[in-house]
Amino acid sequence: MKTTRFDTREHILTTGEQLCVQRGFHAMGLIELLKVAGVPKGSFYHYFASKEAFGVAMLERYFAHYHQQLRGYLDDHQGDQRQRVLDYYHQSLQTFCQESSFAGCLSVKLSAEVCDLSEPMRIALDAGSKAIIATLTSALQKAQQQQTLQRVSNAEDVAQNIYMLWLGASLLSKISRDVRPLENAWQQINLMLPAPL
Repeated sequence: MKTTRFDTREHILTTGEQLCVQRGFHAMGLIELLKVAGVPKGSFYHYFASKEAFGVAMLERYFAHYHQQLRGYLDDHQGDQRQRVLDYYHQSLQTFCQESSFAGCLSVKLSAEVCDLSEPMRIALDAGSKAIIATLTSALQKAQQQQTLQRVSNAEDVAQNIYMLWLGASLLSKISRDVRPLENAWQQINLMLPAPL
């Protein structure tokens, strides 16, 4: 069966993401990527002008999937948006515990590695993070409209703090090979999103 242009590009991106989560962006060589993906060198350069352009496309794809998953989860339930946000992070914690994987997500893996070395990749990370924070902000604003969340002065600040807390806890769990930082983050998120009195 012949693969389409999209299939080949997607396959390279998927393979690259898996390798980057394991090794990091700079440690992943193009020869290794092409060998694991089973595609010729010409195919890579047909889709991506450089390794950096590949990195940008990989991050954009990663955040698009992450954002779609988060929005789908929050939009799937028309009830209590506060509880839905809490459920999302609780589910993320449970998934992390079940998989016993400290490899971490792509944004955790690459944030410190590429931000000082690649401005296009830093911009992709920034844009992806801002989209997640905007979706969380919208959910918190809905929760306030529903009166399921105590009034906060700035929903965007709270959403940013939740994202920063989870990102930092994910990194610390990776460093320590211990789930406790994420468990502590989950408890703090609960405190940050109090139900009305």
